[in-house]
Amino acid sequence: MATLLLRLTQGAAQLGVALDEVQAGKLLKLAEELIRWNKTYNLTAVDAPAQVLTHHLLDSLCVNADLAGTRIADVGTGGGFPGLPLAILNPGKQFTLIDSAGKKLRFIGHVARLLGLSNVQTLHTRVEQMQGKPYDTVVTRAFAPMPRLLEWVRPICDAHTRIVAMKGRWPPPPGSDDEGALPAGFRIQAVRRVQIPDLAAERHVVTLSLGAAAAP
Repeated sequence: MATLLLRLTQGAAQLGVALDEVQAGKLLKLAEELIRWNKTYNLTAVDAPAQVLTHHLLDSLCVNADLAGTRIADVGTGGGFPGLPLAILNPGKQFTLIDSAGKKLRFIGHVARLLGLSNVQTLHTRVEQMQGKPYDTVVTRAFAPMPRLLEWVRPICDAHTRIVAMKGRWPPPPGSDDEGALPAGFRIQAVRRVQIPDLAAERHVVTLSLGAAAAP
């Protein structure tokens, strides 16, 4: 555990995130619960402690600086990533973790109660069927190819929403599902390559907006 704690705090620092003792403890407890629940509920294909650290915790933390506003939606959250780690770091922001898989949302609810994350709520639905007030930031990780992703999140976005799409290779290689024109109204604001410590895979953060207004 001490080795994982050191790797977590050092890896987060490389990503520009300074973890305090409480935050680091909650992140490791999240990892522990994910591994425990995964034995029964098959929440993730990545369940070795070192891999959970890199593929889930640190990978989630890399977009911490990209969050705008206070109402954050994590679309297609799966086992709670990146939403749960980001909620641990940002108690002043409200996170809605959205997924169509009930068993994954039950895990998220359990972890939120266990860690006292009063800023986390879950929503069991398909995002394209949602209505209501747009979010300040919509973040997605390994959710859908870019053109389809943007069409699906359109109902919860307006001109002031920042859309943060966590992707692998970018620009997308020829023939990939991410290739293709963006849906009407969407535009890319920025693309940032990130290096996740101890993860030998490409990672890019693509920030987008809808309409004429720039992302906040």
